[in-house]
Amino acid sequence: MKVAVGLSGGVDSAIAAFLLRERGEEVVGVTMALGRPGEARALDDARAVAERLDVTLHVFDLAREWSEHVLDYVRETYLAGSTPNPCIRCNETVKFGLLPHLAFNRLGCERFATGHYARTSRASASGRVRLLRGVDHAKDQSYFLYRVRPDVLERTEFPLGGLTKDEVRARARQLGLAVADREESQDFCGGDPMRIVGAADREGDIVTESGKVLGRHRGFWHYTVGMRKGLGIGGGTPYYVIGLDAARNRVTVGFREAAVSHDLELKDTVGEIDRSLPVKVRSAGEPRLLADGIVGVAPGQSAVFYRGDEVVGGGIISDSKSRIGLVD
Repeated sequence: MKVAVGLSGGVDSAIAAFLLRERGEEVVGVTMALGRPGEARALDDARAVAERLDVTLHVFDLAREWSEHVLDYVRETYLAGSTPNPCIRCNETVKFGLLPHLAFNRLGCERFATGHYARTSRASASGRVRLLRGVDHAKDQSYFLYRVRPDVLERTEFPLGGLTKDEVRARARQLGLAVADREESQDFCGGDPMRIVGAADREGDIVTESGKVLGRHRGFWHYTVGMRKGLGIGGGTPYYVIGLDAARNRVTVGFREAAVSHDLELKDTVGEIDRSLPVKVRSAGEPRLLADGIVGVAPGQSAVFYRGDEVVGGGIISDSKSRIGLVD
């Protein structure tokens, strides 16, 4: 079977390709040229990995599409007073959208694979492919994949889903890969978000829910709901950002109790939305029950619901509800 593996130049995608080769698949490498800062090194690393594994690497120039689908989205979301999740957007539209489409239609590949820490399985009753958390919950990336279209997921493999990061690095050392112990990039698919936003600083007020002015800021887009550090409004009981007003260039803060949400308003939902199930509103940490309260729910981010290890659905947070807190 001919399988296209997304080679990023990192250790995860390298071992994903190796495992498929070891299984006897016909593997080709695919990667994207996006015009990102520091991209030349990543492309060189991807070429070196492909050469080491003796696979052909195809580089697709998707800079224009990525700018339209991801960078414009990041800019518009920040300036609307919400917090974007560019990796989810990139996965939905480019990395698991355009890239596998090109692999299937131009290269004649039957399957697509990446080095993400996630798993799939086929439901016994319906036969549909289910998205599951990776075995290594500390590295699990299923949160970022919940918007991948079912028809793409049907043809996608995650060779690292049953491995831990330590096991992946150990295998890379055995192979003598130069990327075996390289630090992981924390780049969110596009560099400094404020560089992408491109807005000149504009001073505004930091206020409490009652409107009391506590300080000044240099633009609401520099803040996210749930943010606690770097507010510049003195010591004492810590304040959290609980609201952003784009129209008035205002940042609203409150004590921790005011940052706790017990319900969500969602838009652009996919799959099953069941508020009684555990949910993740950011990539880090374990899924939690809304009834228990979740701190720092940021509009623009995604809420992803889990039944056990299975991703059942999710949506973009448009608002959070049931904040119980102190006003001043």
